Amino acid sequence: MLRTALRNVFAHKARLAMTALAIMLGVAFVSGTLVFGDTVTEALRGASAKSLKDVAVSVQAESQRNSDSEADDGVSTALTGDLAGKVRAVPGVTSVRPIVNGTATLAAKDGRPLNADSNWQNLATNYSPDTPNSDRDSRFPVSAGHGPTTGEEIALDRRTAEKAGYAVGDSVRFATDGPTLTKKLVGTVDTDDPRVRAGGSLALFDTRTAQQLFLQPGRFDELAVGSAPGTDNQELADTIRELLPAKGITVTSGAQLAREQAERIAEDTKELTRMLLGFAAISLFVGAFIIANTFTMLIAQRSRETALLRAIGALRRQVVRAILIEAALLGLAATAAGFAIGIGIATALRPLLDASGLSLPDGPLVISADTLIRALVVGVGITVLAAWLPSRKAAKVAPVEALSTVDQAPPKRGMALRNSLGGLLTGAGVLSLLYVSTQKNGSDSNLYAAGLGSVLTLTGMIVIAPLLSRPLIRLAGAATTRLFGVSGKLARENALRNPRRTAATASALMIGLTLITGLSVTGNSMNAALKDAAVRGLTADYKVSNAAFGGIDPALAAKVAEVPGVAQAAPVASSTLRAGGRFASFTGADPQRLGQVSDLEFSSGSLADVGPGRIALSDKLAKTTGLSKGDTFQGTPGFGHDTKELTVVGVYRQTRVVGDALGTLTDVLPYANGGKLDSILVKAESGRTTSGLDQDIRQALGNSPLLQVQNQDQLTKAQSGLIDTMLTMMYGLLGMTVAIGVLGVINTLAMSVFERTREIGLLRAIGLDNKGVKQMVRLESVVISLFGAVLGMGTGIFLAWACGSLSRTSLPQYEIVLPWARLGLFLLIGLAIGVLAAVWPARRAARLNMLRAINAQ
Repeated sequence: MLRTALRNVFAHKARLAMTALAIMLGVAFVSGTLVFGDTVTEALRGASAKSLKDVAVSVQAESQRNSDSEADDGVSTALTGDLAGKVRAVPGVTSVRPIVNGTATLAAKDGRPLNADSNWQNLATNYSPDTPNSDRDSRFPVSAGHGPTTGEEIALDRRTAEKAGYAVGDSVRFATDGPTLTKKLVGTVDTDDPRVRAGGSLALFDTRTAQQLFLQPGRFDELAVGSAPGTDNQELADTIRELLPAKGITVTSGAQLAREQAERIAEDTKELTRMLLGFAAISLFVGAFIIANTFTMLIAQRSRETALLRAIGALRRQVVRAILIEAALLGLAATAAGFAIGIGIATALRPLLDASGLSLPDGPLVISADTLIRALVVGVGITVLAAWLPSRKAAKVAPVEALSTVDQAPPKRGMALRNSLGGLLTGAGVLSLLYVSTQKNGSDSNLYAAGLGSVLTLTGMIVIAPLLSRPLIRLAGAATTRLFGVSGKLARENALRNPRRTAATASALMIGLTLITGLSVTGNSMNAALKDAAVRGLTADYKVSNAAFGGIDPALAAKVAEVPGVAQAAPVASSTLRAGGRFASFTGADPQRLGQVSDLEFSSGSLADVGPGRIALSDKLAKTTGLSKGDTFQGTPGFGHDTKELTVVGVYRQTRVVGDALGTLTDVLPYANGGKLDSILVKAESGRTTSGLDQDIRQALGNSPLLQVQNQDQLTKAQSGLIDTMLTMMYGLLGMTVAIGVLGVINTLAMSVFERTREIGLLRAIGLDNKGVKQMVRLESVVISLFGAVLGMGTGIFLAWACGSLSRTSLPQYEIVLPWARLGLFLLIGLAIGVLAAVWPARRAARLNMLRAINAQ
């Protein structure tokens, strides 16, 4: 039986090729993901260890806002120069490097802000020489020039300097949290910091300047302590801890810090790996359909051979074992090829990410034994499992029954059982999702219900697909018969001949298109809701804000109003309000000015009624607190404990522009963060083009890199940009699933052509020419592909509709919005898949020798 299994593998190489390719792609996805994840984790660990190699003990301080003689309401820490001196005097300490951390957003040489939308990645710190007599900071090797030594100098990482167009000697414009500053670029450095390599920037200042920018003179965020060889760093950390204040300071040994960072890096990369493996699992699930379909057809075509084996004494378990050995050999060969391709994918991802601007630390390619074992288990295991049911079916066929026919229709009892099970699964899934559609929040229980309902519905659709195939394919067949005559009718009958096979082939496409359609509908609906939320009630042409969320100086509103072409500039502040035991957003603005840059819909009262102590509530807050126009209550603005008597003078439809509650600027500004404005809403003069006005506003405000002057289109793009990026990435990942589904269509058609060799020969003999044969195979492929596409798109739309309601708590504007153009494109893709998948099988069918085909057994 082992020799029989080996002979069958080599005898059906062409028919097993597509199945092997499907397994190979799935294994490549899995192994490539695992190798890439291990490689990235090891590279990040190496970079982290490199940055900590000279750190025996790390003393870190919490930042806090306080007011003292050195600065008013400045940021400070408990780490001072005196404490640094005490640490330096501890026996075993060889060096103490004081560190100051902050962020600085740069302007490129041409004036454009650099990374303003990801301000948290724009790192800034002090350049601290290793020793008092040295000008070298080993953390940042200098690539050109030298490190900053005075308050007028700055150094940048080499990649950022090149990206911004700066050279040593140029003046660099930047901003931290206040006005624009300018310093001379005296050097560029190299760094392995993952945040910088991932697209951020690094600015270096001398220690005194860094303290002035980010803390207070004489204060530090961290002390990096070096020790003498042979020192017990854990004991050294304990000794240092006893010298320092108990509150506001954390002392950690370098080894412990390295372990914590390694664990954090592993956890961060694990999430990415899990996501990629999730998509790989979907691809393998689709591949299992192809494997099962292939072995089902092979077994049907070899039924005479199986019957002869049974007749000469082969037992059922031997037949099963032979088929499983055949599947295992196929899976092993495909896994080996897939693993090699996966290594190539992992290797190619690094330069691909580097080209896109997301650079990773250098490190060796990590290929672990665990990854190889997982790839083998996945590739061989799924192949064997997918072939198990067909093997049992082959073993149960009696020798006489198998010798009497080549391809029997599925037993009615089996189809009835399958249809019943599919109906139950689909019904349970639909009921679960209908319940989910009535819920309005994304609680854990609702998310679990949505996930369970989606899985049950999709599984049920796969099981019940043979039943659905008959009416849908008959409908499509009516069109092909009318348009293409005999070829169209034959294509319909071929697709209907074995509903299980047709459904399994179509299901491979259906799964991918279900997920892609569901993502498209959900993403399109969320984009529409976010765009509506971003500009609903806003008639202003521009919104001026701080990219670092640091607020805007109230005095700048007058400067904006004086810019030629500006008709109105409405300053807006924001804080919080505790009303009726609930925290809500509290927006402050001058009612008259706000009325010229917004269009609020009041259900009671009006914007003109808002004044000192008189506020308006959103319809949502009014409903949750039970307050209405004319009510007076004790509210708490900000995060303090002082309450104020406030009167409700109106209720409006909630918008993102205003939020939960609206008061005057004088009522809100004292409680805003740092006493600063949240934004300035700008209305251009009537009849004046707004082109160039944003640049005039930027210039009037000092052209700070932190300054954002966005029109309505830019506001909506800022809201929807992340979703578009995620959708594009997921389309690419799910594309593998669709590609495997295409292989399934090609494989099924090719094997179907072989199975119908004699039939095709007879059709040729009675007058069907080569063109008619090709057309018959193509139409069969198109009908099957369109069946899978329609089923997948319909299921995807239903899943998106049912689960979308869970986002309405955080996004009340969410409504299902179908992307008709994209859905039409998906349908065309299904049509194209059918046409392309039939090219090789159709050519093969047309090239069959008529007489040999008629004599085929």
